[in-house]
Amino acid sequence: MFDGPLQLDLDPRERRARLRLARSARIGPVTFHEALAHFGSAQAACTRLATVSDATIAHEEDALAKVGGRFVVIGEEVYPAALAALPDAPPVLSAIGDCRLLDRPTLAIVGARDASAAGCRFAADLAAALGAAGFVIASGLARGIDAAAHQAALETGTVAVLAGGADQIYPPQNAGLHAAIARQGLLLSEASLGAPPVARAFPRRNRIVSGLSAGVVVIEAAARSGSLITAQRAAEQGREVFVVPGSPMDPRHAGSNSLIRDGAILVRDANDILSVLGQPRRAPQVAEKPVKKPQDAATARVVSALGPTPTAVDELVRRCQVSAASVAEVLMALELEGRLERHRGNRVSLM
Repeated sequence: MFDGPLQLDLDPRERRARLRLARSARIGPVTFHEALAHFGSAQAACTRLATVSDATIAHEEDALAKVGGRFVVIGEEVYPAALAALPDAPPVLSAIGDCRLLDRPTLAIVGARDASAAGCRFAADLAAALGAAGFVIASGLARGIDAAAHQAALETGTVAVLAGGADQIYPPQNAGLHAAIARQGLLLSEASLGAPPVARAFPRRNRIVSGLSAGVVVIEAAARSGSLITAQRAAEQGREVFVVPGSPMDPRHAGSNSLIRDGAILVRDANDILSVLGQPRRAPQVAEKPVKKPQDAATARVVSALGPTPTAVDELVRRCQVSAASVAEVLMALELEGRLERHRGNRVSLM
Protein backbone atom coordinates (compact mmCIF):
# COMPACT_ATOMS: atom_id res chain seq x y z
CA MET A 1 0.00 0.00 0.00
CA PHE A 2 1.26 3.47 -0.91
CA ASP A 3 2.04 5.44 2.26
CA GLY A 4 1.38 8.91 0.84
CA PRO A 5 3.66 11.23 -1.11
CA LEU A 6 6.25 13.67 0.04
CA GLN A 7 4.92 17.20 -0.04
CA LEU A 8 7.01 18.62 -2.86
CA ASP A 9 6.37 20.40 -6.12
CA LEU A 10 5.62 17.91 -8.86
CA ASP A 11 7.30 17.73 -12.22
CA PRO A 12 4.66 19.05 -14.69
CA ARG A 13 4.70 15.80 -16.66
CA GLU A 14 4.18 13.70 -13.53
CA ARG A 15 1.41 16.05 -12.39
CA ARG A 16 -0.43 15.67 -15.69
CA ALA A 17 0.04 11.90 -15.58
CA ARG A 18 -1.44 11.77 -12.08
CA LEU A 19 -4.45 13.70 -13.33
CA ARG A 20 -4.89 11.27 -16.21
CA LEU A 21 -4.56 8.26 -13.93
CA ALA A 22 -6.97 9.68 -11.32
CA ARG A 23 -9.65 10.48 -13.91
CA SER A 24 -9.52 7.06 -15.58
CA ALA A 25 -12.28 4.47 -15.35
CA ARG A 26 -11.99 1.76 -12.66
CA ILE A 27 -9.15 3.61 -10.90
CA GLY A 28 -10.29 4.77 -7.50
CA PRO A 29 -8.14 6.31 -4.76
CA VAL A 30 -6.79 3.03 -3.38
CA THR A 31 -6.05 1.65 -6.86
CA PHE A 32 -4.35 4.93 -7.75
CA HIS A 33 -1.96 4.67 -4.79
CA GLU A 34 -1.29 0.99 -5.50
CA ALA A 35 -0.46 1.85 -9.11
CA LEU A 36 2.02 4.51 -7.99
CA ALA A 37 3.64 2.03 -5.61
CA HIS A 38 3.81 -0.70 -8.25
CA PHE A 39 5.00 1.33 -11.23
CA GLY A 40 7.00 3.96 -9.35
CA SER A 41 5.31 6.95 -10.97
CA ALA A 42 2.10 7.97 -12.68
CA GLN A 43 4.01 8.48 -15.92
CA ALA A 44 5.09 4.84 -15.89
CA ALA A 45 1.57 3.72 -14.94
CA CYS A 46 0.05 5.61 -17.87
CA THR A 47 2.25 3.71 -20.32
CA ARG A 48 0.92 0.37 -19.02
CA LEU A 49 -2.70 1.15 -18.13
CA ALA A 50 -5.69 2.43 -20.08
CA THR A 51 -6.07 6.07 -19.04
CA VAL A 52 -7.93 9.12 -20.28
CA SER A 53 -6.25 11.33 -22.83
CA ASP A 54 -4.23 14.43 -22.14
CA ALA A 55 -6.85 16.37 -24.12
CA THR A 56 -9.57 15.25 -21.69
CA ILE A 57 -7.58 16.59 -18.74
CA ALA A 58 -6.80 19.83 -20.57
CA HIS A 59 -10.50 20.35 -21.29
CA GLU A 60 -11.49 19.90 -17.62
CA GLU A 61 -8.59 22.06 -16.47
CA ASP A 62 -9.68 24.88 -18.78
CA ALA A 63 -13.31 24.58 -17.64
CA LEU A 64 -12.20 24.67 -14.00
CA ALA A 65 -10.07 27.75 -14.62
CA LYS A 66 -13.06 29.55 -16.15
CA VAL A 67 -14.95 29.25 -12.86
CA GLY A 68 -11.92 30.42 -10.89
CA GLY A 69 -10.64 27.00 -9.91
CA ARG A 70 -7.59 24.77 -10.17
CA PHE A 71 -6.56 21.17 -9.58
CA VAL A 72 -4.82 20.27 -6.33
CA VAL A 73 -2.86 17.07 -7.03
CA ILE A 74 -1.50 14.75 -4.37
CA GLY A 75 2.24 15.32 -4.10
CA GLU A 76 1.98 19.08 -4.61
CA GLU A 77 3.04 21.30 -1.72
CA VAL A 78 -0.43 22.84 -1.53
CA TYR A 79 -2.05 19.43 -0.97
CA PRO A 80 -2.88 19.14 2.78
CA ALA A 81 -0.46 16.80 4.53
CA ALA A 82 -3.06 15.35 6.91
CA LEU A 83 -5.22 14.26 3.99
CA ALA A 84 -2.26 12.94 1.98
CA ALA A 85 -1.38 10.54 4.80
CA LEU A 86 -4.63 8.56 4.38
CA PRO A 87 -4.50 5.28 2.44
CA ASP A 88 -7.55 6.37 0.43
CA ALA A 89 -6.54 10.03 0.02
CA PRO A 90 -8.16 11.58 -3.06
CA PRO A 91 -5.53 11.72 -5.83
CA VAL A 92 -6.88 15.03 -7.12
CA LEU A 93 -9.19 17.72 -5.79
CA SER A 94 -10.92 20.46 -7.73
CA ALA A 95 -10.58 23.68 -5.76
CA ILE A 96 -12.40 26.98 -6.18
CA GLY A 97 -11.38 29.76 -3.81
CA ASP A 98 -8.51 30.37 -1.43
CA CYS A 99 -6.20 27.32 -1.38
CA ARG A 100 -4.12 28.94 1.38
CA LEU A 101 -6.81 27.68 3.78
CA LEU A 102 -5.50 24.15 3.21
CA ASP A 103 -2.34 25.06 5.12
CA ARG A 104 -4.16 26.09 8.30
CA PRO A 105 -5.40 23.99 11.26
CA THR A 106 -8.90 22.75 10.48
CA LEU A 107 -11.89 21.47 12.44
CA ALA A 108 -15.03 19.91 10.99
CA ILE A 109 -18.55 20.68 12.21
CA VAL A 110 -21.29 18.36 10.95
CA GLY A 111 -24.85 17.53 11.92
CA ALA A 112 -28.48 17.23 11.02
CA ARG A 113 -29.96 18.63 7.83
CA ASP A 114 -33.32 19.08 9.55
CA ALA A 115 -31.69 20.71 12.54
CA SER A 116 -33.47 22.69 15.22
CA ALA A 117 -33.10 26.44 15.40
CA ALA A 118 -31.21 25.97 18.67
CA GLY A 119 -28.85 23.47 17.05
CA CYS A 120 -28.10 25.82 14.16
CA ARG A 121 -27.49 28.69 16.54
CA PHE A 122 -25.11 26.58 18.63
CA ALA A 123 -23.27 25.46 15.46
CA ALA A 124 -22.90 29.08 14.36
CA ASP A 125 -21.67 30.24 17.77
CA LEU A 126 -19.22 27.35 17.96
CA ALA A 127 -17.90 27.93 14.42
CA ALA A 128 -17.43 31.64 15.11
CA ALA A 129 -15.55 30.97 18.37
CA LEU A 130 -13.33 28.29 16.84
CA GLY A 131 -12.69 30.49 13.81
CA ALA A 132 -11.67 33.36 16.06
CA ALA A 133 -9.32 30.94 17.83
CA GLY A 134 -7.55 30.28 14.53
CA PHE A 135 -9.24 27.18 13.10
CA VAL A 136 -10.62 26.85 9.58
CA ILE A 137 -14.10 25.27 9.71
CA ALA A 138 -14.77 22.39 7.31
CA SER A 139 -18.15 20.87 6.52
CA GLY A 140 -20.22 19.45 3.69
CA LEU A 141 -22.44 22.41 2.68
CA ALA A 142 -25.63 20.52 3.55
CA ARG A 143 -28.72 22.20 4.96
CA GLY A 144 -28.96 22.79 8.69
CA ILE A 145 -25.85 22.42 10.84
CA ASP A 146 -23.36 22.43 7.93
CA ALA A 147 -24.75 25.63 6.45
CA ALA A 148 -24.89 27.39 9.82
CA ALA A 149 -21.25 26.53 10.54
CA HIS A 150 -20.05 27.65 7.09
CA GLN A 151 -21.96 30.93 7.28
CA ALA A 152 -20.55 31.80 10.69
CA ALA A 153 -16.98 31.00 9.59
CA LEU A 154 -16.93 32.95 6.32
CA GLU A 155 -14.88 35.77 7.80
CA THR A 156 -12.33 33.54 9.55
CA GLY A 157 -12.04 30.73 7.00
CA THR A 158 -14.24 27.85 5.84
CA VAL A 159 -13.84 24.88 3.48
CA ALA A 160 -16.87 23.19 1.91
CA VAL A 161 -16.33 19.66 0.61
CA LEU A 162 -18.86 18.74 -2.06
CA ALA A 163 -20.20 15.35 -3.16
CA GLY A 164 -20.70 16.51 -6.75
CA GLY A 165 -18.45 18.62 -8.91
CA ALA A 166 -17.17 21.85 -7.43
CA ASP A 167 -19.49 23.77 -9.75
CA GLN A 168 -22.60 21.80 -8.72
CA ILE A 169 -24.86 23.65 -6.28
CA TYR A 170 -26.47 21.22 -3.86
CA PRO A 171 -28.82 21.64 -2.18
CA PRO A 172 -30.28 24.43 -4.36
CA GLN A 173 -31.22 26.57 -1.36
CA ASN A 174 -27.53 26.95 -0.55
CA ALA A 175 -26.74 28.68 -3.85
CA GLY A 176 -25.91 31.96 -2.14
CA LEU A 177 -23.69 30.27 0.43
CA HIS A 178 -21.95 28.26 -2.32
CA ALA A 179 -21.11 31.51 -4.11
CA ALA A 180 -19.98 33.21 -0.89
CA ILE A 181 -17.61 30.35 -0.05
CA ALA A 182 -16.17 30.47 -3.58
CA ARG A 183 -15.39 34.18 -2.97
CA GLN A 184 -14.29 34.09 0.68
CA GLY A 185 -13.46 30.48 1.48
CA LEU A 186 -12.73 27.30 -0.46
CA LEU A 187 -14.86 24.77 -2.34
CA LEU A 188 -13.33 21.30 -2.72
CA SER A 189 -14.47 18.26 -4.66
CA GLU A 190 -13.01 14.89 -5.54
CA ALA A 191 -15.46 14.58 -8.44
CA SER A 192 -14.97 15.85 -11.95
CA LEU A 193 -16.39 19.24 -12.83
CA GLY A 194 -20.07 18.91 -13.70
CA ALA A 195 -20.54 15.57 -11.91
CA PRO A 196 -23.91 15.34 -10.13
CA PRO A 197 -24.00 14.64 -6.36
CA VAL A 198 -25.07 10.97 -6.46
CA ALA A 199 -25.84 9.08 -3.24
CA ARG A 200 -22.68 6.96 -3.17
CA ALA A 201 -20.52 10.09 -3.32
CA PHE A 202 -21.62 11.44 0.07
CA PRO A 203 -19.79 8.89 2.26
CA ARG A 204 -16.67 9.47 0.15
CA ARG A 205 -17.13 13.21 0.66
CA ASN A 206 -17.37 12.64 4.42
CA ARG A 207 -13.94 10.98 4.62
CA ILE A 208 -12.42 14.13 3.10
CA VAL A 209 -14.20 16.40 5.60
CA SER A 210 -12.76 14.40 8.50
CA GLY A 211 -9.42 13.78 6.79
CA LEU A 212 -8.74 17.50 6.47
CA SER A 213 -9.46 18.07 10.14
CA ALA A 214 -7.83 17.64 13.52
CA GLY A 215 -11.25 16.71 14.89
CA VAL A 216 -14.92 16.45 14.03
CA VAL A 217 -17.71 18.08 16.03
CA VAL A 218 -21.12 16.39 15.75
CA ILE A 219 -24.29 18.36 16.48
CA GLU A 220 -27.75 16.74 16.35
CA ALA A 221 -27.09 13.39 14.68
CA ALA A 222 -29.99 10.94 14.52
CA ALA A 223 -29.56 7.20 15.02
CA ARG A 224 -28.85 6.69 11.32
CA SER A 225 -27.26 9.72 9.74
CA GLY A 226 -24.38 10.76 7.52
CA SER A 227 -22.86 12.59 10.48
CA LEU A 228 -22.30 9.26 12.20
CA ILE A 229 -20.44 8.03 9.11
CA THR A 230 -18.23 11.11 9.30
CA ALA A 231 -17.60 10.48 13.01
CA GLN A 232 -16.73 6.85 12.31
CA ARG A 233 -14.29 7.82 9.57
CA ALA A 234 -12.75 10.43 11.85
CA ALA A 235 -12.13 7.82 14.53
CA GLU A 236 -10.63 5.44 11.96
CA GLN A 237 -8.36 8.23 10.74
CA GLY A 238 -7.13 8.97 14.27
CA ARG A 239 -9.02 12.25 14.58
CA GLU A 240 -10.75 13.46 17.74
CA VAL A 241 -14.54 13.10 17.84
CA PHE A 242 -16.43 15.81 19.75
CA VAL A 243 -20.17 15.68 20.36
CA VAL A 244 -22.72 18.20 21.58
CA PRO A 245 -25.17 16.31 23.83
CA GLY A 246 -28.93 16.58 23.63
CA SER A 247 -32.14 15.43 25.26
CA PRO A 248 -32.58 11.64 25.25
CA MET A 249 -36.22 12.30 24.38
CA ASP A 250 -35.29 14.03 21.10
CA PRO A 251 -34.58 11.58 18.23
CA ARG A 252 -32.35 14.20 16.62
CA HIS A 253 -29.81 13.49 19.37
CA ALA A 254 -29.99 9.68 19.43
CA GLY A 255 -26.85 9.17 17.37
CA SER A 256 -25.01 12.01 19.08
CA ASN A 257 -25.68 10.67 22.56
CA SER A 258 -24.63 7.16 21.52
CA LEU A 259 -21.26 8.57 20.39
CA ILE A 260 -20.75 10.09 23.84
CA ARG A 261 -21.68 6.76 25.43
CA ASP A 262 -19.04 5.11 23.27
CA GLY A 263 -16.29 7.51 24.31
CA ALA A 264 -16.59 10.69 22.23
CA ILE A 265 -15.69 13.96 23.95
CA LEU A 266 -18.67 15.91 25.27
CA VAL A 267 -18.77 19.55 24.15
CA ARG A 268 -20.49 22.42 25.96
CA ASP A 269 -18.60 25.25 24.27
CA ALA A 270 -15.50 25.97 22.20
CA ASN A 271 -13.22 25.77 25.22
CA ASP A 272 -14.00 22.06 25.61
CA ILE A 273 -12.48 21.56 22.15
CA LEU A 274 -9.58 23.95 22.57
CA SER A 275 -8.59 22.28 25.84
CA VAL A 276 -8.02 19.05 23.88
CA LEU A 277 -6.53 20.33 20.62
CA GLY A 278 -4.77 23.45 21.86
CA GLN A 279 -5.08 26.90 20.37
CA PRO A 280 -3.61 28.03 17.04
CA ARG A 281 -3.75 31.41 18.72
CA ARG A 282 -5.37 32.75 21.86
CA ALA A 283 -8.89 31.38 22.17
CA PRO A 284 -11.74 33.71 23.04
CA GLN A 285 -13.70 33.21 26.20
CA VAL A 286 -17.11 31.92 25.18
CA ALA A 287 -19.55 33.93 27.21
CA GLU A 288 -22.91 32.54 28.14
CA LYS A 289 -25.88 34.34 26.66
CA PRO A 290 -27.44 36.71 29.19
CA VAL A 291 -30.79 35.73 30.58
CA LYS A 292 -33.08 38.67 31.14
CA LYS A 293 -34.59 39.03 34.56
CA PRO A 294 -38.30 38.24 34.65
CA GLN A 295 -40.48 41.29 34.74
CA ASP A 296 -43.25 39.75 36.83
CA ALA A 297 -44.35 36.60 38.64
CA ALA A 298 -46.01 35.06 35.55
CA THR A 299 -42.86 35.47 33.47
CA ALA A 300 -40.72 34.02 36.26
CA ARG A 301 -42.92 30.95 36.55
CA VAL A 302 -43.06 30.28 32.81
CA VAL A 303 -39.31 30.76 32.29
CA SER A 304 -38.48 28.48 35.22
CA ALA A 305 -40.81 25.79 33.83
CA LEU A 306 -39.20 25.88 30.38
CA GLY A 307 -36.00 24.19 29.29
CA PRO A 308 -34.34 22.68 26.21
CA THR A 309 -36.82 19.78 26.11
CA PRO A 310 -40.08 20.68 24.30
CA THR A 311 -43.04 21.13 26.66
CA ALA A 312 -46.74 21.35 25.76
CA VAL A 313 -48.24 24.82 26.24
CA ASP A 314 -51.24 23.32 28.06
CA GLU A 315 -48.86 21.67 30.51
CA LEU A 316 -47.17 25.03 31.13
CA VAL A 317 -50.54 26.58 32.00
CA ARG A 318 -51.27 23.82 34.51
CA ARG A 319 -47.76 23.76 35.98
CA CYS A 320 -47.41 27.54 36.34
CA GLN A 321 -50.97 28.09 37.58
CA VAL A 322 -51.41 31.21 35.48
CA SER A 323 -53.95 31.98 32.79
CA ALA A 324 -53.52 30.70 29.23
CA ALA A 325 -53.52 34.34 28.06
CA SER A 326 -50.62 35.19 30.41
CA VAL A 327 -48.63 32.17 29.24
CA ALA A 328 -49.24 33.11 25.60
CA GLU A 329 -48.05 36.66 26.29
CA VAL A 330 -44.85 35.46 27.98
CA LEU A 331 -44.14 32.98 25.18
CA MET A 332 -44.61 35.69 22.56
CA ALA A 333 -42.16 37.96 24.38
CA LEU A 334 -39.59 35.17 24.62
CA GLU A 335 -40.01 34.37 20.93
CA LEU A 336 -39.48 38.00 19.93
CA GLU A 337 -36.28 38.00 22.03
CA GLY A 338 -35.05 34.93 20.11
CA ARG A 339 -35.12 32.76 23.23
CA LEU A 340 -38.02 30.44 22.35
CA GLU A 341 -38.37 27.67 19.80
CA ARG A 342 -41.77 26.31 18.78
CA HIS A 343 -42.30 22.62 17.93
CA ARG A 344 -45.08 20.49 16.48
CA GLY A 345 -47.97 19.62 18.76
CA ASN A 346 -48.11 23.09 20.34
CA ARG A 347 -44.88 22.48 22.26
CA VAL A 348 -42.16 25.01 23.10
CA SER A 349 -38.63 25.05 24.48
CA LEU A 350 -36.01 27.58 25.53
CA MET A 351 -33.04 28.23 23.22
